[in-house]
Amino acid sequence: MNNSVANTGRLLWAGLRALLVLTVVCGVIYPLAVTGVAQAVFHNKANGSEIKSEGNVVGSSLIGQRYDLPLKKGQETAEPDLKWFQPRPSNGLGTNSVNTQYKLILSGATNLSGDNKDLIDQVEAAQKAVIKDNSTATYKVRKADVPADAVTSSGSGLDPDISPDYADLQVHRIAERNHLSVAQVQKLVDEHTDSRILGFMGEPRVNVLELNVALKELVAKS
Repeated sequence: MNNSVANTGRLLWAGLRALLVLTVVCGVIYPLAVTGVAQAVFHNKANGSEIKSEGNVVGSSLIGQRYDLPLKKGQETAEPDLKWFQPRPSNGLGTNSVNTQYKLILSGATNLSGDNKDLIDQVEAAQKAVIKDNSTATYKVRKADVPADAVTSSGSGLDPDISPDYADLQVHRIAERNHLSVAQVQKLVDEHTDSRILGFMGEPRVNVLELNVALKELVAKS
């Protein structure tokens, strides 16, 4: 009986020691070590790939966001602020749905088929909005000029990038709204166009937030 109690006590004490050691190693030392290495070697990525403007964090280079005018009293949907480059639609829910665009909780594709009427209506409405918003007195956007990413969402619905074609489409509007030359804005787009990864993976892309931060700096200098 005494031996049985003693053995049980030793087993419990051994289990407790193992629990304490593993808690310290796996729950304290290892997380601190990983965090320390990440902060030292991959500081920007470890902190969410933050983008700053005038010393303030304005977003992440990995997550898309909208650039809208402030909501007016009684207004339910936001209107895009056309002095900024605009992203692609998110979640395929149209171009002006302030309550559903670029919300992390809604990440995902629409799962609508190509012949779904709702999707077709959304794309057609988005296409008309893109043509209207980006046509200026000296530059008329045609239906054939509108790239697919201007009217459709990405698989995640949170894509921070647009195609160079969509960025180029917005150049004349941006120049007019910000009192810049077309050449200045086009140069800005070209400087912020990333090529394929390793030269063959993915497609050329433009990060909208990074481009708008650079645009803000350019306007301030003008």
